[in-house]
Amino acid sequence: MNMTSPDAKGTLYVVATPIGNLRDITLRALDILKSVDVVAAEDTRTTSGLLKHYGISVRLVSLHQHNEREKSEAVLAYLGDGKQVALVSDAGTPAISDPGSHLVASARNAGFDVLPIPGPSAAITALSASGMSENGFLFCGFLPAKSAARKKALESLKILPQALVFFEAPHRIMDLAGDLSDILGAERTVVFARELTKLYETIHACRLGEAGQWLSSQQRGEFVVIVEGAHSVKQEGISEEAKRVLEILLPDLPLAQAVKLAARISGENRNSLYELALEWRGPP
Repeated sequence: MNMTSPDAKGTLYVVATPIGNLRDITLRALDILKSVDVVAAEDTRTTSGLLKHYGISVRLVSLHQHNEREKSEAVLAYLGDGKQVALVSDAGTPAISDPGSHLVASARNAGFDVLPIPGPSAAITALSASGMSENGFLFCGFLPAKSAARKKALESLKILPQALVFFEAPHRIMDLAGDLSDILGAERTVVFARELTKLYETIHACRLGEAGQWLSSQQRGEFVVIVEGAHSVKQEGISEEAKRVLEILLPDLPLAQAVKLAARISGENRNSLYELALEWRGPP
C-alpha cells in the first residue's frame, strides 16, 4: 500500500499482536502488517521475530517509552507524506500500559485517521478466565513501584465493587501481593495469571492471605493480577433515615459531596454510606 499522490493521507493502524502464542494474531492484523509502509515497534527485535515468522518484510522504526515523544514527530512526518504506519507493542494491544498513547493522540490532533486492529490483550484474556467480571472491572495497570505510594493508590480502590486488574513484574509480585492483602483484606479472592497463552501458562485463584505462599515458587513471567471487588454493603446496617437522606441528595450532588452531607445529617458512618452510594449508582 504505497500512496504517492500529493493528496494522499496516511493512516495510523494500532495493531494488537500475540501475547505469547504466535497463532493468536488475527488475519486482519497480518493483512495490515503486510500492507503498511512502516511499522513503529516498541522493540524492533521482538517485532522482527514476529514478522519473520509470517514472512513479512517491512521497514521498522523504534518507538518505546523513552523516545516516544521524539519518534512521534518522525511518524507524523511519515503520515504527512501519505505513508501508512502500523503501531505495535512487544505483546498485546498498544497503548494499554505500553507505549503509544502519545503517538495516537498526536496523530488524531494532526487530523490523521487512527484505526484500531483488535486482538490479544493480557488484561482481557486473564479477566475472561477469572470469573470476576460480573460487576464490571477497573483496569489499574502497573501500580507505583514504592510500597508507600502503592498502598496510597490501593486505599482509593478498596471500597470499589468492581474487580481490580493489575499488571506486575515478577521481581515485585511478592511485594504487591503483600500490600494487596494489607489494604484490601486477606479474605478477598485473587487470581494470578502468568505466561498467558504460552507453554507454562498458569492461572491460579486463592485468598490474598494465601498468595505469598503460592507465589514463593512462581515468580517467573509477567503477571496479570485480578482482585475481587469490595463486597456489597449490608444495607440493614444503615438507618432508614440515612438512606432517605442519601437518596434525596444523590441526584443533585456529586457522589462524594452527597455522602458527606448525608453522613453529617444522619450521623451514619461515611464509609458505609459511600459504599451504599456506589452500589446504588453502579459502575461509571
